[in-house]
Amino acid sequence: MNIIETQNLTKSYAGVTAVSGLNLHVPKGTVYGFLGPNGAGKSTTMKMLLGLTRPTSGSFVMDGKRFPGGRTQILKEVGSLIEAPAFYGNLTGEENLEIIRRILGLPKSSVSEALELTGLTQYRRRLAKKYSLGMKQRLGLAGALIGRPPILILDEPTNGLDPVGIHEIRTLIRSLPRQFGCTVFVSSHLLSEIELMADSIGILNHGRLLFEGTMDGLKSGAAAQGYPTDNLEDTFLALIDADNRQRGGIR
Repeated sequence: MNIIETQNLTKSYAGVTAVSGLNLHVPKGTVYGFLGPNGAGKSTTMKMLLGLTRPTSGSFVMDGKRFPGGRTQILKEVGSLIEAPAFYGNLTGEENLEIIRRILGLPKSSVSEALELTGLTQYRRRLAKKYSLGMKQRLGLAGALIGRPPILILDEPTNGLDPVGIHEIRTLIRSLPRQFGCTVFVSSHLLSEIELMADSIGILNHGRLLFEGTMDGLKSGAAAQGYPTDNLEDTFLALIDADNRQRGGIR
């Protein structure tokens, strides 16, 4: 069963098509890696799913609710981290999460749960402006996780983290479907991390979906076309390069 499906989802800005006829299928209770070079349309797709930008055409269904009709209901079930997280610098990490908790009408325990999950419990009373970049990223993730939403949409969740932090966040994301039954839709430039955490992937280039399926499916398809299959990065680069050449060298 798919918890997210898009039907010919398209977004154009001033005659430039950022996302073109996108048909995604995200299985429920999995980690779905959303990949593509800069400018491929990943962030635009995520913003459409969150109602932050309106599709030019097409539609999508999230957890049985169709956009645009069920936008309010959709947003109640989605936790997100898009671009750099924004906080009130003069409030502590705990106080920032308390604001989110009140807006969402969640129990008081949800703040301490989110802090514990992201390893911020000992820093909960530190002002957010004194957090390191990595800690701010964790606080953004805590804000997405608060209340244990059934769907998480995460854009580059390991930005600013050191290797230990990256490993911890990857382990956390990998554990979420099993722990809470949630679905994680995640983009990252760290392809080695996606390879370790994702059950299935979608690869986007110039707004079009080049591949969707499991890692094994990608490898067998790539091998049949003579592309390298030793690791996801090599396969990804070969696919993108072949698509760019097909488009006449557009980059």
